[in-house]
Amino acid sequence: MASEANTTASLQHESEKHHHHHLKDVLPKDRRYVGTKETVAYILYDISRSFNIGKYNDIFITDIVKIGLKFQPIVTLIVGLWDIINDVFLATFIDKTRTRFGKFKPYLVIYAIPGVLLSLFYWWLPVIFSGRDPYNIVMLTTYMVFSLVSNFAGSMNEIARVGMLSTITPNILDRTRLITQANLLSGFVEKGPEILMGVFIDLVNNGKINIKMTSLYVSAGTFTTVVAGAMAFYFACVAKERVMQTVEKPSVKENFKSIFKNKPLLLITLSEFLGAFSISSGTNFYYINVLGLASMSTIVGIPGAIVSPISYSYVPWARRKFSTKALWLVSSHIGDVLMLGVYIVGSINKNFKKRLPMILAFMARETLWMFVWGLRSVIPEEMRNEAIDYGEWKNGYRNEGMTGVAKGLATKFVSTFGGTIKGAILASIGYNQENAGYGKQSEKVERSLFAMCTILPVATGALSVIPKLFYDLSGEKRDRMYRELHERRKLAMKKEDVSKDKQNNGEEPETGSAG
Repeated sequence: MASEANTTASLQHESEKHHHHHLKDVLPKDRRYVGTKETVAYILYDISRSFNIGKYNDIFITDIVKIGLKFQPIVTLIVGLWDIINDVFLATFIDKTRTRFGKFKPYLVIYAIPGVLLSLFYWWLPVIFSGRDPYNIVMLTTYMVFSLVSNFAGSMNEIARVGMLSTITPNILDRTRLITQANLLSGFVEKGPEILMGVFIDLVNNGKINIKMTSLYVSAGTFTTVVAGAMAFYFACVAKERVMQTVEKPSVKENFKSIFKNKPLLLITLSEFLGAFSISSGTNFYYINVLGLASMSTIVGIPGAIVSPISYSYVPWARRKFSTKALWLVSSHIGDVLMLGVYIVGSINKNFKKRLPMILAFMARETLWMFVWGLRSVIPEEMRNEAIDYGEWKNGYRNEGMTGVAKGLATKFVSTFGGTIKGAILASIGYNQENAGYGKQSEKVERSLFAMCTILPVATGALSVIPKLFYDLSGEKRDRMYRELHERRKLAMKKEDVSKDKQNNGEEPETGSAG
């Protein structure tokens, strides 16, 4: 038995070692479906998703708009439940869509302008409700309605985005190239707004520039919204879908049934579900209120900014050398292991209150973490698209919408309740919302804010490692899936060509699935 087990392990290792080369044999070797113009458009689109100051949303809502801390958990709960409901509805609706422009592209185009208008309204909230009490009924009602509408529109856009990437090319190597290039090149631009915003917040707080904090947020939010919206709209107009959809539209029952046959998707979903139990206040409250350094993330990220682009260069090598499971485990959890070190440093001699020790500790953590950033960016994206392809392989049709939603549905359910806890914890530790700012909280609150952004999220999200241990869509299994899918798609295209010829000749075309 031991000999047999060793032989099996050896074969699996050999398969993992060469699976990248197998894929080149499975798929058209030099066929690049996505051209330069579309690649540039996708890179701009990838930039648009992070070209914002959303990192400071929690501070914006709490300290600038001044939505009451006791009301925030209510909004989080209601919007979270609404998100789960509208996700299922939208996924089913989008999966039934068939247009001459594609299945997902119309939704990206439709969202473009309304999405910009919703975002502009959000950043102008402190002007619209200037001077209102944190529990003013008109302000709270408006914020609630806005959150529901914005969530619905955002869900539609996200489902379409996920589906678009999975259908933009039938070649897995072409898709990996696109994801890698986008993550690498966008990294040089997309973080610019949040970096500059941190610097300006510090300058305002320290009286170096004479501008109101509200004006800073409104101006920065407006600028980034318009620029990001323009980039997203360009991609929506340029992008093309190239993976065939089945002629017959899957029913709601079939959609749900197919999800439970998708082992990779179930494992990814379960891991994210368990990870969603992670509770954190985020680093912003700690950086701004305890260290008085909103630009802390920029400072500690300087060495990592050099390492991060380099980390993409060895993604292809890592894919050849190690299994998807191993890469998923390492890239997902090394950041948590390193954060434990930060917590230990901060716990010694009250270092959590001192800038220099914490700058060095966070900088070391960020730099080491950036060595696997390329893997952390590319692997989950590839796994999600492979899970969609796996569903097509097992079920005979693609349901990108429902697959994408299912992956995050359980996570959103847990996060909805987790989000309500965050506001409650801030209130329970005695966080002073009306007197927020550097040096204005008690030492007990400061210690709690440090723990809430370091050790607490690591401890509460540790169980997410378990499902990763059972992931097996790698090596020969993955190669066989793409080999068979490639043959099926070629046959489906031939059938479609025959059907079109018959229509052109006035004959009755055959009906049935194209998948």
